[in-house]
Amino acid sequence: MSDRVFLPTPSPRGSTRGGADATPPDLPPALSDGRRDLLDRYGRQARDLRVSLTDRCNLRCTYCMPAEGLEWMPTEQTLSDDETIRLIRIAVTHLGIRQVRFTGGEPLLRKSLEKIIAATTQLRTDEELAPATALTTNGLGLPRRLDGLIDAGLDRVNISLDTIDPELYARLTRRDRLGDVFAAIEAATAAHREGRLGTVKVNAVVMPGVNEEDIVPLARYCLERGAQLRFIEQMPLGPREEWERSRMVTAEDILARLGEEFELTPVQKPRAPPPPHCGPRKRAMA
Repeated sequence: MSDRVFLPTPSPRGSTRGGADATPPDLPPALSDGRRDLLDRYGRQARDLRVSLTDRCNLRCTYCMPAEGLEWMPTEQTLSDDETIRLIRIAVTHLGIRQVRFTGGEPLLRKSLEKIIAATTQLRTDEELAPATALTTNGLGLPRRLDGLIDAGLDRVNISLDTIDPELYARLTRRDRLGDVFAAIEAATAAHREGRLGTVKVNAVVMPGVNEEDIVPLARYCLERGAQLRFIEQMPLGPREEWERSRMVTAEDILARLGEEFELTPVQKPRAPPPPHCGPRKRAMA
């Protein structure tokens, strides 16, 4: 099967379709071999790709799903390993992708995760380098698979953790697994200190009236272990009328709390453009 790909070029709104050549003026044409840069109308180029390997999860976070879980997608309707690897290959070799992040659901529930990562790192980007690989996970089961994932070529890991209080963690996730998350962070940061893994990042969703008091303890916990804490904005899932921006915890609120305990220095490095992705995601705030 050929890997040549030509992205569809939709006609501008209100115009009639003019065939294969009806390319909107802000969409660069593909090259003769099918390669195309992922540029938006502001000239920003996407270099990162998020790959959702499953919709399943072994937690039941209150802000993500109901206690009884969701109706999972049937296995026969999901991409096979070969199909997933082929799409990653197209993205890297034809679309200029340089980093691939594996997400879910919970990606560790994909038994073939090591195989997919290994196949990804065999590819070469437009810079003739292996694409960087990253994993976003809740951490459950990570310690026993970490060595295999690193051997397969995993570069970095993000671990989700919204509180270090055991009772609150159990209420938020509807599972008593905080010790397993701590073990995952310890294993990942140890691998980082050994030079086998990049900087470990911890993702925390801050919710009003729920875990605001954990902002400082989470920061202190991560600083003590050499992990990088990232606060994530809670996305407005559910009916629109149930959400008000004024009731959300803002970046300014988080920085104000941190500023009471720590000396904060603005980051000088500009942020990269957001990656293309499939499935729901959260937005980084600070």
